[in-house]
Amino acid sequence: MQLKSKLTGIESGSVLVVMLNYLDAAEMGIHSTDRVKVSFNNREAICVVDISKTWVGKGSIGLYKEVEEALSIKTGDPANVSPAEAPRSLEFITKKMNGARLNKQEMFTIVKDTVDRKLSDIELTAFVSSLHFNGLSMDETVALSASMAETGKTLGIKGKMILDKHSLGGVPGDKTTMLVVPIIAAAGYKIPKTSSRAITSPAGTADRVECLCPVTLSVDEILRTVEKTNGCLAWGGAVDLAPADDMFIQVEYPLSIDPLLLPSVMSKKKAAGSTHVVIDMPTGRGSKLKTIGEAQSLAKNFIELGKNMGIIVNCVLTFGEQPIGYGVGPALEAREALSTISNISSSPDLVEKAVSVAGVLLEMAGEKNGKDLAYKLLKSGSAERKLRQIIGEQGGDSKIKPSDIEVGSHVAEIKSKTSGTIWWIANHDIVKISREAGTPKDRGAGVLFRKKIGDTVKNGEVIMEVYAEDDRKLHNAIRLAESLNPVGVYAKMKDRMFIEKVPDGENHKKFFVLER
Repeated sequence: MQLKSKLTGIESGSVLVVMLNYLDAAEMGIHSTDRVKVSFNNREAICVVDISKTWVGKGSIGLYKEVEEALSIKTGDPANVSPAEAPRSLEFITKKMNGARLNKQEMFTIVKDTVDRKLSDIELTAFVSSLHFNGLSMDETVALSASMAETGKTLGIKGKMILDKHSLGGVPGDKTTMLVVPIIAAAGYKIPKTSSRAITSPAGTADRVECLCPVTLSVDEILRTVEKTNGCLAWGGAVDLAPADDMFIQVEYPLSIDPLLLPSVMSKKKAAGSTHVVIDMPTGRGSKLKTIGEAQSLAKNFIELGKNMGIIVNCVLTFGEQPIGYGVGPALEAREALSTISNISSSPDLVEKAVSVAGVLLEMAGEKNGKDLAYKLLKSGSAERKLRQIIGEQGGDSKIKPSDIEVGSHVAEIKSKTSGTIWWIANHDIVKISREAGTPKDRGAGVLFRKKIGDTVKNGEVIMEVYAEDDRKLHNAIRLAESLNPVGVYAKMKDRMFIEKVPDGENHKKFFVLER
């Protein structure tokens, strides 16, 4: 059937979608979510169908933005439309839903159809949900990880040893990568770090680094930067590494599930060409991994998966019961990282974590006393010089000072309501407050701590400051902070017995952490 094209200007965000009038659909025997082949000028696309009674008239076909681009078609152009078979991957998704295991070819077919936008949101949801409920064997995890890497771009960086690190996240203010990368690069090792933007956190590494220099780099720009400096701090979303992961995340996030953690992390490391990887696993109350046992179990899976993929993996369990450093939010964290690496001011826990993680990487590379070497590179100024070189190569100002990084001009203080010692900080509540203030979109928004766990405070003393870029967001963040009371101050240990009363009938949704 030949139909007149009508451009909708709508983006589906994933699968190729067209809209048919219900009369034309009935004539072809097409139902909603069925597939049709749409062709124009020797180009064709397999598309999922939406049915409409009013938006497109009989004899017309509405084309979503992705279809318009795939066919290079304009409004009024004649498109040939015919029924199409469902992709083979649906058979394998159904197989996984029924609890069966998938082989490498079946897993590859699903991932390839995902990247080629042949699967609808419903079908992707069915696949991700089947992984959540039925689990993944190690063979399936290896197959899925390899398939995700193979269906995207690779960096192709030359060298026998490519170092990398990844944090499982869940702890606000973790700007460790901004110190680890220049430390490793200053030691003479290549570390092409591609990082994500925030999904549920106040800031991803890419958001933090973007306060210092551009992070949206092409593969060629990454290669050039690494060739000249040994390292880079780039946004992974710009270089299409393991692109299926971004599509799976769109399903995971609204469902608050994360069955693809292992393949998501390791597929991107494989695509980056990493040979030695440290996985930072923040552990404790308020972090993604609540217990040491849980963290150790996951660490064994990462190590085994790495062996199967030809990557040497070490895992380090780190303290995750409070924010890292004092700043939470893109600009506040960038300021703190730059101040720390420049030895202008020091955040002891940030320094300790950075040199510990970098030390493990250096020892994996064959260095002795890795932590001592990392500390020396940090304190001698070598790491700072390397970071500034990376900033310059990525198009930023290599002479930037912490004070040059603008933070929100609207500030409010959160004061202690009693005297005592800080016994705990609720990470999830700090995330909520920071995002209410405007992070990560508003770079200058966030939270700046004045006191942390173990510090003593007096009644009325400032515990933290909230920053925002407008009064409305600041007001909302302060109101939320007063409601959540995210910092526990008690005079003595025995005073911790009663923490809070949960109001009747209040819906307490579990806070979901999704970071890449």
